[in-house]
Amino acid sequence: MSNKDAKVLVIGGGLAGSEAAWQVAQRGIAVTLCEMRPVRKTDAHHTDGFAELVCSNSFRSDDPAGNAVGLLHEEMRRAGSLILAMGDRAKVPAGGALAVDRDEFSRLVTEALENHPNVTIQRGEVTALPAPEEWDSVIAATGPLTSATLTQSILETTDEAQLAFFDAIAPIVHRDSIDFDKAWFQSRYDKSTDGGDGKDYINCPMTEAEYEAFIDALIAGEKTVFKEWEKDTPYFEGCLPIEVMAERGRETLRFGPMKPVGLTDPRTDSRPHAVVQLRQDNKLGTLYNIVGFQTKLKYGAQTEIFRMIPGLEKAEFARLGGIHRNTFLNSPRLLDPVLRLKARPNVRFAGQVTGVEGYVESAAIGLLAGRFAAEEKLGITPARPPETTALGALLAHITGGAEAETFQPMNVNFGLFPPLPGDDKKKTRKRGRDRKAAISARALEDLAGWVGPVEDLRAAE
Repeated sequence: MSNKDAKVLVIGGGLAGSEAAWQVAQRGIAVTLCEMRPVRKTDAHHTDGFAELVCSNSFRSDDPAGNAVGLLHEEMRRAGSLILAMGDRAKVPAGGALAVDRDEFSRLVTEALENHPNVTIQRGEVTALPAPEEWDSVIAATGPLTSATLTQSILETTDEAQLAFFDAIAPIVHRDSIDFDKAWFQSRYDKSTDGGDGKDYINCPMTEAEYEAFIDALIAGEKTVFKEWEKDTPYFEGCLPIEVMAERGRETLRFGPMKPVGLTDPRTDSRPHAVVQLRQDNKLGTLYNIVGFQTKLKYGAQTEIFRMIPGLEKAEFARLGGIHRNTFLNSPRLLDPVLRLKARPNVRFAGQVTGVEGYVESAAIGLLAGRFAAEEKLGITPARPPETTALGALLAHITGGAEAETFQPMNVNFGLFPPLPGDDKKKTRKRGRDRKAAISARALEDLAGWVGPVEDLRAAE
């Protein structure tokens, strides 16, 4: 059978599914990518484009030496990632982070997949995990919004109780409705993207009295009422609604998304009591999202409360915040070391449904699932990336490194990496940024042997 006939089915056109399909196709294997939108819509998506971003436009830090997600960016670039290639093309100013124009990013990913000769796209819902006689290689990358019917099929196959949590979405503001007599442009500590001017964020300052009134309003604001079956669903700690953080303590926000450190109000030449930051959301610079302000407040309450923020008194919202339920597997119990479902090895899982958190992490697992599936089709034993790499550390965590009994979604972080030589000896132990830089240098060196030649696998320019 030729590579063209050795088909792989990828279910889901989000970041993980798009990346998985690309990795399979780039290795000469025919792949069918099935996306249920627009035949069936979700509560969070607004388009039928692939890799639509619904929670934030940020891929977070792009620093490979000092941040684990920045290292993951670099590893994925070297491994021929479609998501990182198109993210780099669609990027907008965001300090030391990689943020993208949402619409442009999705358009580029969609266009690349639609034009790939080895990719066939089907629109429509997959309601059950395909049997081996139907498809001998399946990648399920349906994300946190997996449909109820497919979720039920997964539960019946795995005999596992469902795990779920809520993800909340931050609001987006039209820039021309912001009052710049009160707001100003500045990145924290004047850091910038690609040698910029250190003014990648819009900052709205608050006095102590304004901050206290804002906290009161958040706590008192009318919120989404959950259905009975949703009430015991926990939040993921990395994406808490702003009002939930406020309820945890009056100073929580001032030490979280509203921290004023590294910022100076030009009107007073001093640091404000608290600051609300907005980050550019599209290349035109006409839309800005309120950083860290994911919320479950009702729409009317959002408009009223967020207009209490100095500079946003007349804010016009392109999108208000929202909330959706998120679903994930107990991967340490259910998946084997190369992401196959133990109960049905013809099926792999990828993306957030595996219990990774974040756009980049989801795409990274898609990259691995696609690569593993393609290698199997080519008669090669799938090779796991070294655990000293960000890709390998994340994979190891979800497929056995974490305790199955207490498994919860995880972002990539340096705590997942094996210790450096000498870390157990006090005199030779590296600390802080030196330690992170050493872990990153080791990772990229070890990655080279796993990636191999990548020129023919890179996303087309």
